Amino acid sequence: MDRADVAAPAIEVFSDFYRQLEGGATGLVREADVDPLVDVDRAADVEFDEQAQHDAAAVTAVIKLNGGLGTSMGMDRAKTLLPVRADLSFLDVIARQVQQVRRDHDVSLPLLFMHSFRTRDDSLAALAAHERLEVDGLPLDFLQNREPKLRADDLTPVTWDADPSLEWCPPGHGDLYTALLVSGVLERLVEAGYRYATVSNADNLGAAPDPAMMAWFASTGAPYAAEVCRRTPADVKGGHLVVRRSDGRLVLRETAQTADEDAERAADLTVHPFFHTNNLWFDLPRLLETLRSSNGVLGLPLIRNEKTVDPTDPTSPRVVQIESAMGAAVEVFDGATAIEVDRSRFLPVKTTNDLMLLRSDVYGLGDDARLRATVDPRPLVDLDRRFFTTIADFDARVPHVPSLSGASSLMVRGDWRFERDVVVVGDARLDDDGTARSVPAGTRLG
Repeated sequence: MDRADVAAPAIEVFSDFYRQLEGGATGLVREADVDPLVDVDRAADVEFDEQAQHDAAAVTAVIKLNGGLGTSMGMDRAKTLLPVRADLSFLDVIARQVQQVRRDHDVSLPLLFMHSFRTRDDSLAALAAHERLEVDGLPLDFLQNREPKLRADDLTPVTWDADPSLEWCPPGHGDLYTALLVSGVLERLVEAGYRYATVSNADNLGAAPDPAMMAWFASTGAPYAAEVCRRTPADVKGGHLVVRRSDGRLVLRETAQTADEDAERAADLTVHPFFHTNNLWFDLPRLLETLRSSNGVLGLPLIRNEKTVDPTDPTSPRVVQIESAMGAAVEVFDGATAIEVDRSRFLPVKTTNDLMLLRSDVYGLGDDARLRATVDPRPLVDLDRRFFTTIADFDARVPHVPSLSGASSLMVRGDWRFERDVVVVGDARLDDDGTARSVPAGTRLG
């Protein structure tokens, strides 16, 4: 890592995790050690006047995590370059959301992206189309750190001559804090007078910058806050907040940190009613102080992620990737809190099922560049993974997204292509007869 010019604090964080890994740490958060989180503030109850919103927005920065490739959809570049509405990509929508808040509230509202070495160049080239997006004295982005993948059999750095770049991996989004520190961006934000940060994944367009939420966080005096949503049966996977019995602190438990014997209870909506959206808030000066006092090591829980060195080759050597979750920092700060937000704040795109919904008439894009659902509840889309998993396959078969605003569900089994002006109502299903078929233009399904 030193030879590859990885910053010293990032090396120290990796070393700390490596020592835990050598000692057999699993990072598990056991049900017997925690209580459910059941009582949190509601964003629906938040009301602040224009002055309070302006004052908070004037000292807030927006940070978007944009380091992930859309590998699960067959991409080799940033997922956020995909179009979601006409000629607008994720990045275009984010830029418009930020610029609208700047105009409405007469604030600078810095926008910063955390990129990986694989997503930076293409993303910055796309963002260059938006004039005056950078704020004077601050960069538009900073780079995530990197670390070696480790052989699963002996925990030594893996060698892969076929593509040496695959010997490295990002350290998970928990690297956000270290990357902010070593890049100098955190110090520059504080020196420029910014007090708060709102952080979310760039593929979640629901997490638009919201001055009312900014005013809420400023009013709490908390060093850190997490947004949570009510769980549905579709949300049994993913992280959720729990309360550690030993000290009463909020703790993030990811799926990978749940013991097998606890899985059923962890997935029970009546026991753990909220899930973690990965939308975060933190106090910038207090984060800087904490990182400086700990040599950049926040002490986040370890996540041991086992994969193959080449994700596309299941026969390649098994490796361990040391990761951490940025939401796990909730347990680091005294007085950290949480707030329940509407589902509209959580619109991530992880699969082409999500992308079809986002591109459809189920969502409308307002003049403020916010995506809003036109129906409630939103329909369930389930596309055949054999034919719709990659973006290339999806775009070839769905050149025209059907109307879904009147649908309850759409299940597609088999190789189907959607022509223009298809309308789905109620529950619709397309079955597989072993041949490639089309849904003719103007068809009403369901």
